[in-house]
Amino acid sequence: MSREARWSATAAWVLTRTWLLLVTLNVLYNPYPIVTSDVSDIYAPWAETLRSGTFPVDDVMWQYPPGAAGVLLLPMLLVPLSYSHAFFVLMVVADGVAFACLLRGRSVLGPAMWVAAVPMLGPMILSRYDLFVTALAVVALMTAARSPKTSGLLTGVATAVKVWPVLLLIGAPRGRRSVEVLLWTVIGAGAVALGFAAALPGAFDFLTAQRDRGIEIESVFATPFHLARAHGWSGEVKFNYGSIEFLGPHVDLVGRISLAASALAMVWLLVWRMRARRWTPATPFDAALTAVLLFVVTSRVLSPQYMVWLIGLAAVCLTRRDTTQRPAAALILVAVPLTTWEFPVWFGWLMAGEPEAVAVLLARNALLVAAAAVSAVRLWQAARPPFKAEDWPAPEPRATSPSPEPARSAPQSMDATRTAHGAPGSG
Repeated sequence: MSREARWSATAAWVLTRTWLLLVTLNVLYNPYPIVTSDVSDIYAPWAETLRSGTFPVDDVMWQYPPGAAGVLLLPMLLVPLSYSHAFFVLMVVADGVAFACLLRGRSVLGPAMWVAAVPMLGPMILSRYDLFVTALAVVALMTAARSPKTSGLLTGVATAVKVWPVLLLIGAPRGRRSVEVLLWTVIGAGAVALGFAAALPGAFDFLTAQRDRGIEIESVFATPFHLARAHGWSGEVKFNYGSIEFLGPHVDLVGRISLAASALAMVWLLVWRMRARRWTPATPFDAALTAVLLFVVTSRVLSPQYMVWLIGLAAVCLTRRDTTQRPAAALILVAVPLTTWEFPVWFGWLMAGEPEAVAVLLARNALLVAAAAVSAVRLWQAARPPFKAEDWPAPEPRATSPSPEPARSAPQSMDATRTAHGAPGSG
């Protein structure tokens, strides 16, 4: 990547993040301030509960692993700022760390994807801690080649904060390095999770907190219920476990199908890893994007902030010129503005089942399903290239028995016959 490209990308990042922060802080016009209220209405009370010495286990909206407590407590260290303002600043710092790591790649497409796509999600993305987790995942992947220990440790910390980064391990290089990354991932995750569990009660209640969830209305598996509502389906749309969900007939069945689909995705990823023949420097990046895409589209929940996971992993892939994931990254990029369109712009219409809003959501989800399919196919093809003629072993020469001596049946010359029996007149 040229110096000019780095400077241009950096200037674009500074401009876009300044705009995004000012809108989030309501210094510039924010048409949807409700999307930033979660920080003051939810995160700040949780942080106070954590500081008092316990996890907020009495709140059904608490569905996060122990490491999330660390992220929610961090803004309290920025004492001069209010909790909300400190949280927004912390997210911008995390965004900048991810961007700086992407700049170290070999292609400007990676940082360009990050610079362009994140602001499309609007102020909402600075109001969710998913940006912090994504930054950890980006740094973990970008440091894997140089320091497997650091990469594994960061993957473990990120996993303890929001579980999904454990999927980064699916593409870890084979051999001793894979063992080292796995070991340090366990150390990182264990240190964070057990540390908070020792300090605060209720650290692992999140494991059963989502047992009775419905189908979140923005997920791929919500599609049949959006269509059924227009034909008299008797269920309801209700705020449940921190999101707007479908509840009613057949929701449990579709939820089980969703879980089965996620299990099948995991099986496919393990089969891919076992059967892969070719591993390139881009494979760990590509595999991470494929894994997360598959789990996003098979999940019962697909909140708008999940898009930043995909943006970050796609950007990491695009730092490599030999990546197989450019088509998937392009589909993700197109899906980002549609996500903002359905939330927050038309979210009220979506809850009411208005056809226009449902159409936007279905288009976004179709793009993500297509991205997951394309990503998986290209990952499989890249790891199992077709045989070429030179790949086949050369045929061994056939073993032949020695041929017998030719029979001497040819008539001897006249001179030889005469010599043997004596020429006439010899004496």
